[in-house]
Amino acid sequence: MIRINEQYLKLQTSYLFADIKKRMTDFQERYPGREMIKLGIGDVTRGLPRACVEAMQSAVAEMADEDTFRGYGPEQGYAFLREKIAGHEYQARGVGIEADEIFVSDGAKCDTGNFQEILAGDAVVALPDPVYPVYLDANVMAGRAGTFADGRYTGIVYLDCTEANNFMPDLPGEQVDIIYLCFPNNPTGAMIDKEGLRKWVDFARKHKALILYDAAYEIFIQDPDLPRSIFEVEGAGECAVEFRSYSKTAGFTGTRCAYTVVPKDCRAFTSRGEPVSLHDLWLRRQSTKFNGASYPVQRAAEAVYTPAGQEQIKERIEYYLANAQLLKQSMESLGFQCAGGLHSPYIWINGRRDAWDFFDLLLHEAGVVCTPGVGFGSCGQGYIRLSAFNTRENVRKAVDRIQDALA
Repeated sequence: MIRINEQYLKLQTSYLFADIKKRMTDFQERYPGREMIKLGIGDVTRGLPRACVEAMQSAVAEMADEDTFRGYGPEQGYAFLREKIAGHEYQARGVGIEADEIFVSDGAKCDTGNFQEILAGDAVVALPDPVYPVYLDANVMAGRAGTFADGRYTGIVYLDCTEANNFMPDLPGEQVDIIYLCFPNNPTGAMIDKEGLRKWVDFARKHKALILYDAAYEIFIQDPDLPRSIFEVEGAGECAVEFRSYSKTAGFTGTRCAYTVVPKDCRAFTSRGEPVSLHDLWLRRQSTKFNGASYPVQRAAEAVYTPAGQEQIKERIEYYLANAQLLKQSMESLGFQCAGGLHSPYIWINGRRDAWDFFDLLLHEAGVVCTPGVGFGSCGQGYIRLSAFNTRENVRKAVDRIQDALA
């Protein structure tokens, strides 16, 4: 008799964004022809940078010619892209990451979900709350979560992020093995400084824990004194893995390209306490289960690091951050407490009522789709997240509609 992995039955009945989609569908059926402005899911709306498009088109043309055609590529990514990443994103900032410590993939969502599978099944996981749902669900599937009761899993160590601590998780008060951190944060938009990050690195080194650091939104950081990478903190290479993505950086949400940095000094341990290279394990995992991102897509990602590519992505980031400021200022003018929007495309809003009730209010009265904070964890109850990923015209229209609905 074939059996299922019963850990999947512990997942909550529906994924956050599936719930949102259902309510949107119901709205469209109830009000046919009425326009919705989507400020919920964090999907970009601007086209790909021209430099990336031209590089991809050139690479596709190569694939049509037998003399320049490429078949299976290296699972860890082509050297031309890995070297650009190492030089531009790390070495230029004084961080000693080498090209062979970078693993190119088809998305940070995949990597943050997959990385846990090379770690022990009984590892204790610490998660901020609210949190990007993939971190939690991947560990539920792996059997680390325990049972679900009173809105939380018994086997997970939750790190509450509230207005009282400026949405910054406190260090765990108990032994943990895997720590997920995300800065700039999704969903709250909070950003950590270097001293704050150093506390986490010191904790992980002392307790032989591993930090899985999601830096998918680092391109939005506006203050040059804030850390763009966890590896800017001394010692982080021994205890941290970093995930980055071109989805928001260069609009690759539909093109799919990201990378994970696993330093060669990073270690985990056997049950006997013997150190093992996580770099070697991840290389083995990727070589077995992943065929690599496509050649044209990697050429497109390489073009991000050309002068034209840098200018084009800078313009897009400024565009989205201007949208974020419009949204934040509008909500604050209505008397709502807001976080984010400065180093992040997300605005985290205290709605002063049930999160799903506020979602329905904005949808039905303003035709605006947000994300209910409770979908990110119990500490998100009462909050909503607005995304700046839309056109300026739609953001202005959404602001006017929200003002009319809530004034």
